[in-house]
Amino acid sequence: MADDRHRLRRTFDSAADLYQRARPEYPKELYDALVRTARISAGDQLLEVGSASGKATDQFFVEVKEVYDGIGESLPEGVTRPRPGELTDDRAEIDQSRLFEEVVVRQFDWEVSYDAEEYLRLLDTFSGHIAMEAGKRRHLYAEIRRRLSQRPDGRLRRHWGAVLHVARRADRSSVL
Repeated sequence: MADDRHRLRRTFDSAADLYQRARPEYPKELYDALVRTARISAGDQLLEVGSASGKATDQFFVEVKEVYDGIGESLPEGVTRPRPGELTDDRAEIDQSRLFEEVVVRQFDWEVSYDAEEYLRLLDTFSGHIAMEAGKRRHLYAEIRRRLSQRPDGRLRRHWGAVLHVARRADRSSVL
């Protein structure tokens, strides 16, 4: 299990450029809330910790699950994908650390529409797909193309979610 995690972590380096091109930008409202909440001014320094995209399911992901199951690439038992608006809020843990004050948490969700090739480029940024055996990946991608081609608009709408945690360091005298 630990070896799998290490192997998947290393996949990001091979997909960093594609990740930048294929992953959606955060909504402008998230950046506006960050600037407003953190009272950021030009020249201020920020530390981004634990950045990640939120995940969500819609009907297509339920339909294509059988393909993942068929090629032996199912999610492990008990793994769930939180929906936007239901993502983990770490406010209690931040408060308990006593290292920060003025903790503000906001959730953002948005939708991106993909055609088959755009969606497959997105999948190429996920560690599990990067590490997947080439034959399994070809089969999966062919099935995704086929299923999307059967939709009237040929598109998939995927929901994204993000949780913005903003906290001011409690010991302001040691801030550089």
